[in-house]
Amino acid sequence: MQGTIKEFDETARTGSLLTDDHTEIAIDERSLQEDAIRTLRFGQRVRFDVEQEDGAKVARRLTIATFE
Repeated sequence: MQGTIKEFDETARTGSLLTDDHTEIAIDERSLQEDAIRTLRFGQRVRFDVEQEDGAKVARRLTIATFE
């Protein structure tokens, strides 16, 4: 899936994103695929998978989208 960062707290390494169909998905430290990802900024495009965790949708294997 693809979406856009809504918010991200660098210290807590948590936040949320909006999928392209406007569903809000949680981000946590385990979401970040690349160790190099230290921060995400509002509006940044990302790719990710979605998993159900404790009844909530959570982003997994999140990477920054690149366009060719």
